[in-house]
Formats: sequence, structure tokens, C-alpha cells
Amino acid sequence: MSDYLIKKFGLQGKVAVVTGASRGLGQGIAMALGEAGATVVAIGSSSKSVEATLSQLKEKGIECAGYGCDQSSTKEIIDTVSEILDTHGRIDVLVNNAGTIKRSPAHEFSDADWSEVINVNLNGVFTFCREVGKKMLEQGSGKIINIASLLSFSGGITVPAYAASKGGVAQLTKALANEWANSNIQVNAIAPGYFETDNTFNIRQDKDRYASISSRIPADKWGTPDDLAGAAVFLSSEASSYVNGHVLLVDGGWMAR
Repeated sequence: MSDYLIKKFGLQGKVAVVTGASRGLGQGIAMALGEAGATVVAIGSSSKSVEATLSQLKEKGIECAGYGCDQSSTKEIIDTVSEILDTHGRIDVLVNNAGTIKRSPAHEFSDADWSEVINVNLNGVFTFCREVGKKMLEQGSGKIINIASLLSFSGGITVPAYAASKGGVAQLTKALANEWANSNIQVNAIAPGYFETDNTFNIRQDKDRYASISSRIPADKWGTPDDLAGAAVFLSSEASSYVNGHVLLVDGGWMAR
């Protein structure tokens, strides 16, 4: 790799925090940032939940650490960020990937499910951004990547809280970009299309729904975590230093159809 590419896309010496890193897209992103040179801090619902990710990172010789954190708890997020900073001294990249989904017709959607989804997917993302953003403002640099969704643009079916939360994530991304761009902090989002993860397991078991969705994807396949790796590395690197407030679709062309 040329010196130019290493300088622009390499993450050597950077500390990257990835939430929801125990499996799926979060695990894939954690691996990609580590292979690009970053020290990876993997956060899951418990420290045990990220053991598999840490094992894979260590097998590749990537420096890493793991933490458990309840994404719906403001106190746990504040304490976790503080502990990471005490240990590593800085945070250069934050990837807010942790999320949850509840499915039910809107007229039957419970208050408990609504609150859980909004607390994890939106409130938790804001709290992580705020707490890490304080340090990035002090550092005078940083990259924040929020994981949005196709439902940041459309409403979906039987997932009102998820759609509302992901719409909020897209707007929060733009709001923070407006405030922090002149402090050399880039805040962007990735909106994945249909990926083969735990979140889509039930959909993929419904043959008719699976076929209907698949027929609309111009790439003619569902995404895998590897398909998100390049976008995550780009938005974490110096190469994206003039990209701010953008929601990057990684959807196999779904939204273009």
C-alpha cells in the first residue's frame, strides 16, 4: 500500500469505539477498523458478549479491549466512556451501532416496547455522542459514525418505534455535524440496506417477504457485514475529512430503484 493510501485511509494510532460489537454489523465494523490499524474498543450488552469479537481481533494481532454497557442507561454510558478515557486517554472514532427492534402493528404497539426502542436506538446514541463529543472537542478532532437505516428514509411496516428512532438518528447526525464541523469533528451516518444479520432473521424465514425484498435489490443479493467495512473505514479516516452530516446508503442500490 502506498504512503498516500496509508495516510488517508490508515487508522494507525487511533482509538476506535464500536457499540453493539458482539456480532453482525458491529463485529464486522470492529474487525475492519482494527485491520485498518486502530485500537478497537468493543462494547456489548455485557463484557462476556464481546468475547468472540475480542478473540477474533486478537487472532489478527489487533490491540483491543471490551466493555459491557446498557445502551438504555445514561449512567452506564457515562461511566463506560469515562473508563475508556481513563485507560486509553482518547477516543478518535465512535461508531454507534448498538440497537434493537420490536415488531407489532402500530395500533397494538406497547408503551414498554416504544420506550425500549427509543431509549436504546436514539437516547443511547445521543448520550454516547455527547459524552465522546466532549473529549473530541477537547482533542480538536474526531469521527462519529451513527448507524442509521433505510427506515431513516421510509416508514417500514409494523416497526413504528424503530422507524422513528432511525429517522431521529439521521437528523441527530446532521444536527451534531452542524455544531462540531468547525472543531474538526466529522459526524456522519451509514444507512445499511437489507443485511444478513440477527435483526433480519425473522424476515428471511418468511419466504414471500424474503423473495419480495430480494427482487427489489439491484445488486441481487443481501449484504453481509463485509459489505459495510469499506464505508466504515472511509468515514473513520482522514480521507473523509470534508464529509460531514452525510447519511451514506450501503444498500445494494435499494433506494435507487
